[in-house]
Amino acid sequence: MSERTLEEQLPGDPFEGYAPAEERPPLLSYLATMGIFNGVFAAALLVAKRSGRELPERVELTDVALIGVASHKLSRLVSKEKVTAPLRAPFTELEGRGGPAELEERSRGEGPRKVVGELLTCPFCLSLWIVAGFSLGLLFVPRLTRFLAAVFSAMGIADFLQVAYKAAEDRALG
Repeated sequence: MSERTLEEQLPGDPFEGYAPAEERPPLLSYLATMGIFNGVFAAALLVAKRSGRELPERVELTDVALIGVASHKLSRLVSKEKVTAPLRAPFTELEGRGGPAELEERSRGEGPRKVVGELLTCPFCLSLWIVAGFSLGLLFVPRLTRFLAAVFSAMGIADFLQVAYKAAEDRALG
């Protein structure tokens, strides 16, 4: 089996000139990931429509804030926290400690494995998937979604207060 990536095996490489092959990110795997995300999201919206669940005419600001804070916390929990390292380990390599209770990792492997590792270590990248999940949850199971979002929002607020308290304590003692 060849060690070359899928991008390198394509005749008439469509990505030629983008970057040297050894430095090029796994663009086809990125494209596939975008396709999966958009396909699943569109399919869920279609299922919602066909089951009589219409999109709201306007989204409440409280839901936007709740989902925003919850998505921030959940994306950091999945992508950075020590306790979720077993979920990331097949796709990542430990680099060291990060913020409080967090680890810094980098993706490993090639193609899809590398892309999954990049997604799982990037809270910004992961947020899109989590926001989409919470948003679809509001269409299908709004009570459960708001409850879960409230749990993660409260965790995010508690984390912020822990860091603020420690900073104030250090300032008072320092």
